[in-house]
Amino acid sequence: MSDEQKWNARYRQSGELPAPANVLLENAHLLPESGRSLDLACGLGANARYLSGLGLESHAWDLSAIAIDRIRNETPGVLVQARDVTAQPPEPSTFDVIVVAHFLDRDLCAAISAALQPGGLLFYQTFSREAVNAIGPGNPAFRLAPNELLRLFGDLRLVVYREEGRIGNLSKGYRDLVHYVGMKL
Repeated sequence: MSDEQKWNARYRQSGELPAPANVLLENAHLLPESGRSLDLACGLGANARYLSGLGLESHAWDLSAIAIDRIRNETPGVLVQARDVTAQPPEPSTFDVIVVAHFLDRDLCAAISAALQPGGLLFYQTFSREAVNAIGPGNPAFRLAPNELLRLFGDLRLVVYREEGRIGNLSKGYRDLVHYVGMKL
């Protein structure tokens, strides 16, 4: 089964819309009042819908045509595209905001940075290899090593970073995911 078929099957069965990524919600005060935003590998487009609601020109790209059709039908203000972002990354200097949640392709990181306009913001949230709970992909290749996003996006100015891993009381705090916000200078 191809990746596209796998994701189409998943979104065919998915009924409930997810919430926007916490990295976006918790740092929404950093967002510009206007501009172009991209929800990359968007799934059902929770981040794109949120950004559109804030007045940004919101784009949503995903490999799954099922997910894209659903966004198109349910949220007409979002500009959608069924697009394999690994084969067709975003063009340089085209977005003021890019959000990536629960997707990791290390080879795409340079293109994501390049796609930001000067002053543009990247909001990134994905799974950590030091997760405490059994959520996310089982394959460690699709999880971040400690501080890995800092290296992958070293060309951006660090604005926010949160990764607690397995330090201290594991029953409290922020676990399982890494949050990153960076700005292109």
